[in-house]
Amino acid sequence: YLFEGDQNIEHKNRLNLGLGLGYNITENWGVEALFNFVDSAKQKTAGGNNEFDGFLYRLEALYHFLPANALVPYIAIGAGNLDINPEMGKHDDTFGASYGVGVKYFVSESVALRLDARHFIGFDQGLDESNHTNNNLLYTGGLTFLMGGHKPAPAPRDSDGDGVTDDLDKCPDTPKRVQVDASGCPLDSDGDGVPDYLDKCPATPKGVTVNSMGCELDSDGDGVFDSSDKCPNTPKGADVNEKGCPLDSDGDGVFNYLDKCPGTPKGVMVDEKGCSLSFTLQIEFDFDKADVRPIYHDKIAEAAAFIRKYPAPQILIAGHTDDQGDDNYNKTLSQLRAESVREYLIDKFGISANKLVARGYGESQPIDTNATNEGRQNNRRVEVTCCTVIPK
Repeated sequence: YLFEGDQNIEHKNRLNLGLGLGYNITENWGVEALFNFVDSAKQKTAGGNNEFDGFLYRLEALYHFLPANALVPYIAIGAGNLDINPEMGKHDDTFGASYGVGVKYFVSESVALRLDARHFIGFDQGLDESNHTNNNLLYTGGLTFLMGGHKPAPAPRDSDGDGVTDDLDKCPDTPKRVQVDASGCPLDSDGDGVPDYLDKCPATPKGVTVNSMGCELDSDGDGVFDSSDKCPNTPKGADVNEKGCPLDSDGDGVFNYLDKCPGTPKGVMVDEKGCSLSFTLQIEFDFDKADVRPIYHDKIAEAAAFIRKYPAPQILIAGHTDDQGDDNYNKTLSQLRAESVREYLIDKFGISANKLVARGYGESQPIDTNATNEGRQNNRRVEVTCCTVIPK
C-alpha cells in the first residue's frame, strides 16, 4: 500500500494483506466486497512516532473481458473506507473511491492467479490533518477460487454445418453451403418439392408437376408444358401453337404434320391427307357452240357419281372459251356452256339445282395456247369441280 507523499507517514510503502468475497452476476459482470489490512506504519508527530494499522474496506463492480479465455483482463470501480487506527492518538476514517485494473489467469476451471492495481482517492481529512484529497495506490497479487455455479451445457451440435443445431434439424444431412429454413431443410422457394440448390427452373408456378430438376413436365415433348398443353398427346416433331395443339396452317381441319396438301384454299373439303376432294371434268365444245357432245355423257355420269359420294354444299360448273372473238361474247358463250352441263346433271341425274352453280369465265383462264387449233380446242371446255368455295 503506497501512501501519498504529503501524508505525515515515515515509511510510505507498507505491506498489506487482503481477503474478498465476490459474486459473478453474468459472464462479464461481477461484484466484490474486499478487506485489506495495512501493516503497522509510523506517523510523524511532534511527540515522536506513533504506530498505527490501516483497514481498507471496499465494494467494487468488475467487468471482465474475454471471460471464456484462460487469461481474463478486467476493470474495476467502487467505493470504500480507510480506517486509520493509531495505537496512540487520533482515530481517522477516510471515505473514498477506487478504480483500477486487474487480470486473472485460470490454472484450472476453479482456480486463478490474480494481479490487481487500484487507485484509492480519499476525500476526508487524513493523516496530514488537512482537507485536501489524498491519492493512494494499492497493488496486490493472489489467488481466486471459484465456488458454486454450474458448468454450461455443451453447445448443441450442428453436424451438417447449416446453422441449425441437430436437436432442431429436420434435414440433418443437408449438403454444405446450402441455404436452409428454420428447420434445417433446404429452401424450396417455388414450392415444387425440389430444393433451390437442385432446381433448374426456380420460378415454377404453384401446383404444377415437375421433374427431378424442378422443371415442368412436357410429356409429349412439343415444347409446351403439361400445365398449359391442351393437346397433351401430340406426336413427336409436330409443330404446335402456344396451347400445345398441332398447327393447321391452311385451316382445312388436317394438322400440318398429316397434311400432304398444305396449301389447300380456305373452305375446300379435303380428305384425311388434307388434299381437296375434287373431280374436274373437262368437256370440250365445238367452235361457237354450247351443246354437250354425246361423247361426254359417260364422263358426266362419273361426275354425278362423285357428287353423290361427297355431298358438298355446292358444285362449281365453270365454262371457258378460246380467245377467238370479242371478250364479252366469249364470256356469254362460256356461261351458256356451263349452264348446259348444269341442266344435263339436273335432268339426267337428279342433282339438286340449288347445289349446282354455273359460272362463265370466257377466255380469261386458258389451259393451253390459243396459237394453235389444238390449243384453242383444249381451252373450249367446262370444268365440274366438287367441294370448293364458289366465288361471288
